[in-house]
Amino acid sequence: MVDRGIQSLIAATNHLKSSLEKSKAIGLALERTSPRFDEIEQRLPSLEAAVRPIRADREALVAVGGHINRAVGPAAAVLKVLDAVHGLEKSLLSDPKNDLSGYLAVLKRLEEALRFLGENCGLAIQWLEDIVEYLEDHSVADEKYLSNLKKSLKGLREFQQEKARLDGGLRDAALDKLENEFRRLLKDNSVPLPMAPPLGEQACIAPPQLPVTVIHKLQAVLGRLRANNRLEKCVSIYVEVRSSNVRASLQALDLDYLDISVTEFNDVQSIEGYISQWGNHLEFAVKHLFEAEFKLCSDVFERFGSNVWLDCFSKIAAQAGMLAFLQFGKTVTDSKKDPIKLLKLLDIFTSLNKLRGDFNRLFGGAACVEIQSFTRDLIKKLIDGAAEIFWELLVQVEIQKQIQPPSDGGVPRLVSFVTDYCNKLVGDKYKSTLSQVLLIQKSWRSERFQENQLTVEILRIIKMIEQNMEAWMKAYPDQTLAHFFGMNNHYHLYKSLKGTRIGDQLGDSWLKEHDQYKEYYATVFLRDTWGKLPTHLSREGLILFSGGHATARDLVKKRLKSFNDAFDEMYKKQSTWVVPEKDLRERVCQQIVQAVVPVYRSYMQNYGPLVEKDASSSKYVRYTVVALEKILRSLYIPRPMRYGSFKGTPPSEKLRNDVDLRRTTSAVV
Repeated sequence: MVDRGIQSLIAATNHLKSSLEKSKAIGLALERTSPRFDEIEQRLPSLEAAVRPIRADREALVAVGGHINRAVGPAAAVLKVLDAVHGLEKSLLSDPKNDLSGYLAVLKRLEEALRFLGENCGLAIQWLEDIVEYLEDHSVADEKYLSNLKKSLKGLREFQQEKARLDGGLRDAALDKLENEFRRLLKDNSVPLPMAPPLGEQACIAPPQLPVTVIHKLQAVLGRLRANNRLEKCVSIYVEVRSSNVRASLQALDLDYLDISVTEFNDVQSIEGYISQWGNHLEFAVKHLFEAEFKLCSDVFERFGSNVWLDCFSKIAAQAGMLAFLQFGKTVTDSKKDPIKLLKLLDIFTSLNKLRGDFNRLFGGAACVEIQSFTRDLIKKLIDGAAEIFWELLVQVEIQKQIQPPSDGGVPRLVSFVTDYCNKLVGDKYKSTLSQVLLIQKSWRSERFQENQLTVEILRIIKMIEQNMEAWMKAYPDQTLAHFFGMNNHYHLYKSLKGTRIGDQLGDSWLKEHDQYKEYYATVFLRDTWGKLPTHLSREGLILFSGGHATARDLVKKRLKSFNDAFDEMYKKQSTWVVPEKDLRERVCQQIVQAVVPVYRSYMQNYGPLVEKDASSSKYVRYTVVALEKILRSLYIPRPMRYGSFKGTPPSEKLRNDVDLRRTTSAVV
């Protein structure tokens, strides 16, 4: 019984061991197969997603194919165009210079492709979004798959809204190259105009234009750039290059004087030469340089409207130096007032008036408003300044009556200056311009300008000179010098006005009167001075003592000494006197010689031998006949530039010393 129990226990124990060994073997086997279970677990979702469409509604599965086909078609077309855009990259990144027309054609294809993409990208994305929505609504695809699709479509939508990125910046790079080609074409074909020819010959210059082929290329480039909203940049490039070319042309004219300021010169006379150059340089610049630029702007930009090319030209004119020309004119108007300034203001007005038609045509548009405004202001300053100086002339001449007459008895600066000045004002060069200026100024004030008002005012000035002369003659304490002064000045009026428009207006009787005054004062002067010398060589008593040489010799010595003393005193007194007019001087000297020398010669021939052998003869015979005549003929010669004419006086000396016509009416009052 016990043995049977033990046998049963041993059997159970063996069975348990066997079971444990099997469990251990199974555990080891399970441990080896665990990774496969993990892999199966990971594949289960994808397998589930793969079989999901099988579980989807049959109708939804049938319809999804059509939706996908409709969405893929536009998307495929967009992709095809994008591939084409990438294919243009090599051509558009090359240099347009090599084949400009081909480059423009390729760029146009790019623009068309980008236009297509811009119009169709959104549609293609919309179709793709619709199919994703359909898949989601009908549970045809799993959520993860749909999430990835939505994320991709969102990125495409954002990319599509940034149109500039559709070509990866290729179009902008191509347009930049076109701008550079536009600049190159301009620079390579813009040559400064040769230096101006001698003054007065500018009309023979034919300003060079850009070759027609170059203009056509520029227009083709402009067309593409304008289509891409880059016309303004092209205008800037054109203005920069062409204005630089004009400035280079002007540099040959040496225009540094245009920058001069009012503080850099004393008066208009010191820059008189610059003003003369200014008129010629302005005419050259307007008629040739700016005229050429005006036409070229029209040719290049004609397809884009007049506003574009007129604005372009106005910028060239301003940047190339047109305003500098006008500023110089304004600087002259701001300078000190003096009579010479009137002539220079008229010169500037004449230059501008001569170019009035050119100014209106070239700078008359709305785009040139700055040049128009500057020109109007300059003309107003010229007219007001010239009229003010002219109407003050009479007062300024009258003021000079207070000055002392010249100590040398010559012609005062005022007389020589004003007579010559008035002749200029009514001469061919200035009369019509001055009349026009005065007419305009009167019209601005709603006043009437009489046709002969200019001449009347000039005659009043001349007659004021007469009054001044009378006052100056009375101011001399020495009547001999007063007569000498009267001779000089009456002759100056007669000579400087005879045969002139002023002289014609004054009449022959007026001129003859001054000629007669000259003769009268010359006669009185000679009578009271040199005409008295021969009386010292009297022969009275010499005949009675003809037999007594000693007595006669003493009498001759006495009379020669008296003559010499009187001659020396008179010569010393008049050696500083002058007769500016050469013909009058020679005539007066001749009359003096005729009055003195023959008497002296005869006296010395008859009585000279009585004293020439005397040891002290040099005390009494101081002059030979030849020496005496030479001395008399050298009288009254002006020192160099002493009282020269208006033309001969140095610019800086014209109005100094005795005459100052710069004072204004306000200074007198």
